[in-house]
Amino acid sequence: MAAIDTLQKKYRSLDKRFETKPESAVDEECLMAFDYEYAGQEAEIVVDSPEFTAVCPWTGLPDFGTLTIKYVPDQLCLELKSLKYYLLSYTSVGIVQEHAANRILKDLVDACRPLRMEVHLDYNVRGGLHTTVTVRHQK
Repeated sequence: MAAIDTLQKKYRSLDKRFETKPESAVDEECLMAFDYEYAGQEAEIVVDSPEFTAVCPWTGLPDFGTLTIKYVPDQLCLELKSLKYYLLSYTSVGIVQEHAANRILKDLVDACRPLRMEVHLDYNVRGGLHTTVTVRHQK
């Protein structure tokens, strides 16, 4: 019985909160765009990353998922190295999944003003729940 009590005490000590960064830590200023030389010619650009991560704002536990960005440029295209740094700035940021997708869409639209854009976040299962969030912009 003493072993069970000890185990329960240790288990309760796991109920802790990890430090998170505020949403203001997301670095949208690093996003860059370059001229799309074929304006008027619709091209759908698809960028994906199977390594997107942010954290739960309440527990600090990580949320991992695949991020897919689809867009049709108007005058500008997203510069990919700057996009990578932008996405990395979400690491340790406490943000709910639904807000992360909307924030990413907003920042990317601000950066390149596309004709259309879709951001799809497909999160890994956590706590037995699988979540996908898709948000869209149309000029």
